[in-house]
Amino acid sequence: MIGVRLAQQLKEAGLAWKPEPGDRFVIPDRDLDDEVFVLSNMTIEVYRVPEGQVIGFNGTTEWALDDVEIDEATWLPGEEQLRGLLGGTFTALTRGADGYRVRISLLGTEHEFVAAQADAAYAAALLHLLAAATT
Repeated sequence: MIGVRLAQQLKEAGLAWKPEPGDRFVIPDRDLDDEVFVLSNMTIEVYRVPEGQVIGFNGTTEWALDDVEIDEATWLPGEEQLRGLLGGTFTALTRGADGYRVRISLLGTEHEFVAAQADAAYAAALLHLLAAATT
């Protein structure tokens, strides 16, 4: 799982989150920075209100938390989700002495991103794609 800082960078770069059961997320700046939540149809789910989407915390007995607007949460996409977001640009994932290397092809040019964990290498490649989409 990628770290909160990298997830924040993806969010700030414009990565849109379409919440699905099983998605992991954090709620920064609410004294819950170290807590990772998982969307579940039973206890934590997303629903629509006139103002937009909110995350509802239902049936939790350990503590109470009001609904949280989706924009207040930061999605922690998993390795498979990150790879899927790269779409047709993704060409390879390899492992070497320096870590995991993700290769993408964008407009005929190959780009490589290296990180200690595969999901972080995927996230770095996705950050590159998001930046390229806004320039």
